[in-house]
Amino acid sequence: MITYVFPTRNRPSDVRRTLDELAALPRHDACVVLVDNASDEPVHVPARLANGIACECIRLGTNRSAAARNVGVERAAQVAGRAADHWIVMLDDDSAPMHAGLLDALAAAPADVGAIAAEVFLPPVDGLARHEAGGLPEVFTGCGAAIRASAFLDLGGYDEGFDYYAEEYDFCARLILAGMRVAYDGRFQVMHRKVATHRDTGRIIGNLARNNAWVMARYAPADDRAARIEAQLERYARIAAKEGVANAVGPVIADARAAIHQQPRREMSQGQWQRFIGAAACERHVSMLAARHGWRRIEIVAPGKGAEDIAGVIERLGLHAGGGVPDASIVGSLSPGVMLDAIAEGAARGIGLIASWNVEGGMNETGSHGRGT
Repeated sequence: MITYVFPTRNRPSDVRRTLDELAALPRHDACVVLVDNASDEPVHVPARLANGIACECIRLGTNRSAAARNVGVERAAQVAGRAADHWIVMLDDDSAPMHAGLLDALAAAPADVGAIAAEVFLPPVDGLARHEAGGLPEVFTGCGAAIRASAFLDLGGYDEGFDYYAEEYDFCARLILAGMRVAYDGRFQVMHRKVATHRDTGRIIGNLARNNAWVMARYAPADDRAARIEAQLERYARIAAKEGVANAVGPVIADARAAIHQQPRREMSQGQWQRFIGAAACERHVSMLAARHGWRRIEIVAPGKGAEDIAGVIERLGLHAGGGVPDASIVGSLSPGVMLDAIAEGAARGIGLIASWNVEGGMNETGSHGRGT
């Protein structure tokens, strides 16, 4: 059983398009729970889509932002229960599965997989495919993920204090602490139209700064905690200045820094932390490739999210390029979409780049990587 859950606010045309895209999927055992975050005009949905999927809309009296998803999951559990095979497919009001591949992904999920991250695409530019940024090997993005309903409810869903952005990181950290895994499965593909309506850049960057710092404060091992917090706040301060919203974001960062000690602490073990930040997946993949090909030196190119953790892996494996000629070049990002785009762009220029982790082995942590090895 699948329940598609997504919130919306003041974007009725986007809701209609998303429902049309869900209706285009083959008939399957599913329903839709749309949560209206206090739109100015109530959202109306059909009782059923053309493929027979039942729909309902829950209208909230106030805008609960990303935590509106909690309301949707609670309703889904009332209707379909908490069985292990009841999956919540989290979407945005402007994202939808591109085909029925998600059904194969869900059917194949091992019992310890509590959530599955989709391969999330953005509308192509000049005919070239693009991916959504964000996420890590064991962190999904909220516009394209499947979560076991029982796991979501047992862990308390999304933390409402996050407003929106990085609530998925917080949830995935709790999932790992609970002994479950997040798996990436490229059979589950989602198109995120990423509509620009009602996007406040200052609020977005402020939330990203504060919420990512909160995640570090909650879960990072003690010896790494302070540096991780500061790195997040400094990163988004630079982004705010670049985007011209430093005046709006500066006070948010100052408040976050001052109150960071108030965050509830659930320190991860080193093994859990290495999984959470993506370094464990990177080390498995790079060590396998280095042994297979006899590499001795690897350089990092196109550094991005997690580049410092990739560098740490290369150092631990004794593969630092130093002043020598590298045997291979690795994409310096652990975010799946950014990594895949960099590999594709390199291939278009005749440059072979290796992936920082094995996206094609995410479900069972086995198999070969067809893109970037």
